[in-house]
Amino acid sequence: MVAVHHRYATVNGHRLFYREAGPADAPTIVLLHGFPTSSHMYRHLIPALADRYHVVAPDYLGAGASDAPPVGEFTYTFDALAELTLGLLDQLGLTEFALYIQDFGSPVGLRIATANPGRVTAIVTQNGNAYVEGLGAGLTQKLAAGALTEDDLRAMVTLEATKGQYLDGSPDPELVSPDVWIHDQALLDRPGAAEIQMALLADYHHNIGLYPKFHEYFRTSQVPVLAVWGGNDEIFVADGARAYARDLPDAEIHLLDAGHFALETQLDAIAGYVRGFLGRVLS
Repeated sequence: MVAVHHRYATVNGHRLFYREAGPADAPTIVLLHGFPTSSHMYRHLIPALADRYHVVAPDYLGAGASDAPPVGEFTYTFDALAELTLGLLDQLGLTEFALYIQDFGSPVGLRIATANPGRVTAIVTQNGNAYVEGLGAGLTQKLAAGALTEDDLRAMVTLEATKGQYLDGSPDPELVSPDVWIHDQALLDRPGAAEIQMALLADYHHNIGLYPKFHEYFRTSQVPVLAVWGGNDEIFVADGARAYARDLPDAEIHLLDAGHFALETQLDAIAGYVRGFLGRVLS
């Protein structure tokens, strides 16, 4: 059994939670979670990688077990999340690391990468979008345009929406444990927690404006990229995975029969792709 430590660090006056496992002297991979979850989404992937890699999975401010100052006391933006997350990595002494980005983890991680290209050894993107081709229809288009109404935002933090993110696109929904959406929704239902995520959803359209900067980073760095994607995702669709090859001709792309949270049903396949990819590019 791999030992997974559950730790806290104070960054800029805020207590951030992170999971850590694996040999401290091994290559590091940082797992950046999506919405509406936390590092809990990586609870099974961490031990699947930690025999060979040093794995760190933080909770953003306002998510999981990290501090969650109310919206009136902290301005929640993706710039702020990236700054705090990088501060945590700096505090842990991580001078080089691979990134695993999913959903919200993409704009957080790619901000870190573009500002620190020499520190990022590789990127694994699992439904972590960076191209307009990857934006799904309906609410995703409104999200990208900054056109969500208050009712839209409220709808996105309900149990129905949380459950749908796990089940939509899954070829066998009975393989997805109800524990995941019950856990996430319980955290969302804490006082003030939904408003934090709504503030980030309202800020999301600023990420689209950074796409050209992200693409320039890809072209100039040619950072090794593995896109392993739930191909049935309706939020960030499969074309978002394929688009990485436009700026990164050597990108490795795999579309899986899964939805947005592909790790819930495709853990073994994803862990296998990640181990093979990192084994090649970090050797």
